[in-house]
Amino acid sequence: MHPTPYEEIEHTADWALRVRGVTLESLFEHAAQGMLSLLEPGYLDSSPTGRSLELSAIDLETLLVSWLEELLFLIETEKIGFQNYAIRIEGTSLEASFESVPIESIKKDIKAVTYNELEIVHDQEGYRTTIVFDV
Repeated sequence: MHPTPYEEIEHTADWALRVRGVTLESLFEHAAQGMLSLLEPGYLDSSPTGRSLELSAIDLETLLVSWLEELLFLIETEKIGFQNYAIRIEGTSLEASFESVPIESIKKDIKAVTYNELEIVHDQEGYRTTIVFDV
């Protein structure tokens, strides 16, 4: 396994992350952590609150985009970040619980999670993908 579960990679006009995980669940967790890190949030000093989320999709790539878009929506509308994920994926359904923490500021914006170059690959090291964000 590589030393970091996600890394920003160069992309012509948008932002992109290369994400890895030993399991599908860890891939989805690392994708969420990577997306949040791109925003460079400033957190308020406050206690975390438990949250949960359930999603289904037609395939794993759509499930990943839906997961990240849902988190992005919560970031933008409720001004919260996330930590301590517990994710369960069965087929193309996801159940997640996590803690939300209030965000005071975000330095960068993401407009959308795209399907550009998106493919979840499974090999001997686990799972990997590249996610492109429209900024």
